[in-house]
Amino acid sequence: MSGLMFSLRPSSSWPCSRLIRLLLLPPPARNNSSKMSSDAHWLSPADRDQLLMELRATGWVEMENRNAIFKELHFKTFNQAFGFMSRVALQAEKMNHHPEWFNVYNKVQITLTTHDCGGLSKRDIKMAKFIDKIALCF
Repeated sequence: MSGLMFSLRPSSSWPCSRLIRLLLLPPPARNNSSKMSSDAHWLSPADRDQLLMELRATGWVEMENRNAIFKELHFKTFNQAFGFMSRVALQAEKMNHHPEWFNVYNKVQITLTTHDCGGLSKRDIKMAKFIDKIALCF
C-alpha cells in the first residue's frame, strides 16, 4: 500500500514562507499577567444594585439564567444597526471586552458579562454606558 507523504518546510527563498509561518505557528504570547484588571472583578452586591439601577432606567435587564445584562435596540434601517455595531466593535477592541450580540435587519440584541470573572463587572457597566451613549447618535 503506497501513500503520499510530503513535508511543508518554509524557507526564506520560497515566496509564501512568511504566510506559511503566520498560518502554522502559534501567535506570539501576549504579556498578560495572571492578575485581572480591577474592572474585571465581580461587582459587590451594593455596587451592583446601584449601578444596575441606572442601567435599568435605560432599558437594560438582568438575565434570569445567568449573571449578565441584556438589551434589545431597534434602529430605522439595517445600515443604522450595522453602523451602531461597528462603533461598538471599535470600542470593544479598545476595552478588550466584547459583547455577545445578535443582529437581524434593524434589531440588535446585546448581552454583557465578563467571562474572566464569570459574571457582571465594572467593565460590563462601562460598556453598557458606552452602548447607550452611541445608540443616541443613530
